[in-house]
Amino acid sequence: MRRIALAVVLALVLSAAPLVGEAQQAKNVPRIGFLSAASPAAVSGRIEAFQRGLRELGYVEGSNIVIEARYAEGRLDQLHVLAAELLRLKVDVFVTAAPSSTRAVQQATLAIPIVMAGVGGDPVAAGFVASLARPGGNVTGLTSISDELTEKQLELLKEIVPRLSRVSVFGTSPLNAPDYKRAQLAGRALQVQLEFLDVQGPKDIAIAFQRARKGRADAGLVLTGPVLESHRTQVVELAATNRLPTIYPFPEFMKSGGLVSYGVNLADLYRRAATYVDKILKGAKPAALPVEQPTKFELVINLKAAKALNLALPQSLLVRADEIIQ
Repeated sequence: MRRIALAVVLALVLSAAPLVGEAQQAKNVPRIGFLSAASPAAVSGRIEAFQRGLRELGYVEGSNIVIEARYAEGRLDQLHVLAAELLRLKVDVFVTAAPSSTRAVQQATLAIPIVMAGVGGDPVAAGFVASLARPGGNVTGLTSISDELTEKQLELLKEIVPRLSRVSVFGTSPLNAPDYKRAQLAGRALQVQLEFLDVQGPKDIAIAFQRARKGRADAGLVLTGPVLESHRTQVVELAATNRLPTIYPFPEFMKSGGLVSYGVNLADLYRRAATYVDKILKGAKPAALPVEQPTKFELVINLKAAKALNLALPQSLLVRADEIIQ
């Protein structure tokens, strides 16, 4: 009986050994916690660019790297819950896709490195970093901030709608407060009156467009934000229904039938975010990695949407487009 018992114990130990080895191996594989305030569909192209950047650096998901992704889908109150969930998974580095997700993670941990992947707004003013050159904490990465962006968007609207005098600006406070201030400065220079329409949740989108129609807006400007990005199809459809020529911050809106988009090439920023992850996993400290600003911008024009709005777009605008949707 004793020999049988010993044989059974030995068999159990031997059968468990591979499992222990696999668990130990899995434990040693770096884990990235990706937190987005938007929906998976809203950022699918961007996370694909991030994965492409990792592959270029020799990382193969599921083999020598694991990505744990969580999406709040516009419900900003869920970000802290999702950040805590990723912390319990013991991720080695966080990658955040918006100021709100960056704040949620930063409030959850001051020890685990955080890489911003093209986060909008001013990371210094938001308190994420001490300065762009010397972040000084556990946050670094790339920002999509550009002081000239909203000015350029309004200038493009002026070309599309020559008699432009009133613009409805769709955004989320306080997230887009700095963007709106920059837009106001640009509006004064162009002699264009702006009205900020606050969109805190999906139910506010239709209300905002109703206010734009009542305010007799000549055009619309959509700022970056998880709510508007997660519901971009509704936003584009309401702009078309209300016959409101609208400019968007990202090409993803164009896939839903938007008129024109001009903004930072986020796919490029997400791909470059992979280099930060690589450096951190190899021992670099976030505090010593300067925050980078965007270098690539793209203009996309939808001629079909322009025709539906009876807009005759100037040739001078079309020749500058990076992409034209027929």
